Amino acid sequence: MTTLPIVEKPTFVEEDPLDLMDEIDALRKEKNAAILAHFYTDGEIQDIADFTGDSLKLARDAASITNPIIVFSGVHFMGESAKILSPEKTVLVPDLLAGCSLADSCNPHDLKAMQDQLRAEGRDIVTVAYINTTAATKSLCDWIVTSGNAREIIDRVPKDKEILFVPDQHLGRYLQEVTGRKMILWPGSCMVHEMFSKQDLIRAKKNNPESIIMAHPECPQNILEICDFIGGTEKMRQYVVSLKEPQRFLVATEVAMIHALKKIAPQHEYIPVPGIFADTGETCACNRCPHMARNTLQKIRDCLRDGKPEIEWKPYFADAKDVLERSLLK
Repeated sequence: MTTLPIVEKPTFVEEDPLDLMDEIDALRKEKNAAILAHFYTDGEIQDIADFTGDSLKLARDAASITNPIIVFSGVHFMGESAKILSPEKTVLVPDLLAGCSLADSCNPHDLKAMQDQLRAEGRDIVTVAYINTTAATKSLCDWIVTSGNAREIIDRVPKDKEILFVPDQHLGRYLQEVTGRKMILWPGSCMVHEMFSKQDLIRAKKNNPESIIMAHPECPQNILEICDFIGGTEKMRQYVVSLKEPQRFLVATEVAMIHALKKIAPQHEYIPVPGIFADTGETCACNRCPHMARNTLQKIRDCLRDGKPEIEWKPYFADAKDVLERSLLK
């Protein structure tokens, strides 16, 4: 009787964060690299980054910096955008599997089929895409928006055109309300912002009656209806800075955003929503993006050291470059 060999599971070696930070700093100088980190990455990553911000700011940073190497700590579509806007630079990402539920919800084949169908019906459409889309999808679009510039871009679309907005139905619905423009909405959503429940938020407000509810427009409509402030990550930062007296905020977005808020306005208290336990009043950071969480100090060190994973140029990046530059840089 033969027996199969026993294969031991690979062991993960935990490394000291301070040692990793020192290694990253040395490699960054050696390679002349710049580290970009989204506000949804862990606080320790934001702290060692050369540039932090939302998708709009980081896209502009990637296009303007002179370093030949960019390490983009975020999700895959962000690394793609950096490569598209700076094709001459080497763009590394800590983990190629750091994706996005919104980007996955709108593949280019399905989008092209819908565009063809609408045009066959005689409808004169302009396709506006949230930046949370793949480069292949962006290449089919007329405009790209972020939560920071969406209203401005929507206002540029001629009134006699119909707007097909992809892929975030919640952001699209919110933009319909604030711009007065009716849109054809793609049925996509962010897995993190979808998880907020109205019941959790009402309970949180009841336990903290003096608090200010602040939410990202990617949240469902029933959440936005009971919020005091609605805005993307940069608008949230601007808002908390504008309030000098200490406040308590209930924050309905990815929980890592609280690090950026504390850093710029430490006088306030920030409570993540949902995850307030009814019995104890304690909170849990349930609203964590599993894709953003794939970014770690160890992976940043490794990709700087090894020069991979790298975002390689694809033929359709050229079409995506035109629309990205027109939408984000002009």
